[in-house]
Amino acid sequence: MRTKRIQVGNCNVHVVDEGTGTPTLFLHGNPDSSEIWQDILPLLVPLGRCIAPDLPGFGRSDAPDDFDCSLDGMAAFVEGLVTALGVHEPLNLVVHDIGGPYGLAWAVRYPHKVRSMTIMNTVFFPDYRWHRMGRLWRMPVVGELVQALTTRRGFVRELRRGSRRLTDARIHRTYDLVTAATKRMVLRWYRATDPRNFAGWEERLLELAARVPTLVLWGEHDPYIPARYAERFGTTNVELFAGIGHWLPAEAPKEVADRLLRFLHGAAAAETGAPGLSAPAPTTAST
Repeated sequence: MRTKRIQVGNCNVHVVDEGTGTPTLFLHGNPDSSEIWQDILPLLVPLGRCIAPDLPGFGRSDAPDDFDCSLDGMAAFVEGLVTALGVHEPLNLVVHDIGGPYGLAWAVRYPHKVRSMTIMNTVFFPDYRWHRMGRLWRMPVVGELVQALTTRRGFVRELRRGSRRLTDARIHRTYDLVTAATKRMVLRWYRATDPRNFAGWEERLLELAARVPTLVLWGEHDPYIPARYAERFGTTNVELFAGIGHWLPAEAPKEVADRLLRFLHGAAAAETGAPGLSAPAPTTAST
């Protein structure tokens, strides 16, 4: 896949940018990078332009110490990113984990730039309560200690708890891209992102989901974000993956790519009025 580095504000950002035509933006989560999409993007490129950045402080992207991790700040980063990449038409948005608040905050701020939304294992709700690791990271001093004491072995154990089907190669590759700067960004992001901040934003997201095609794909065996949240994004187009955990794009990339192809093809056909494949019906997938 083709990669480039671009400047977005004070961030030097690593971006996978492949294909032409209708753009689709993929935003990863913690502790990942754009590599979480590596088995999905080649299958989507024939449909259009695929864009997958490493978010600020993650993977090969850097971030200044004063990077704004508020919802407004994250929305501004995504807007700066798509502007720097020369995207001048509505795009398909695909988000996972903390890529959710980044992308969904941007969608709320710039609804006219959203063609469709695909949402995976993330939160945007003020009544959510952080999982155990999130609570620890939010605590001053304790968070720094947890990050400092996290070994490769402990990292493997935690990711395996979150997604039982992740391969060793995938987990070790993810760990290799976690730098001291990434650990600092994780602490800053979690400390800035109080779920209560989603009040008001959630309602506007639901209004947007009522207007644009929206698909929710959810790894049901997620110890961090219960599957009941999958039903709350304003769409009945929800598919649960039985036996799959938090890192759905990495555990079941072919299945995710298949659902995305059908959904995006159907959304494009509905937009133009041309015959096309319909979006998948709500179901529980067995993979």
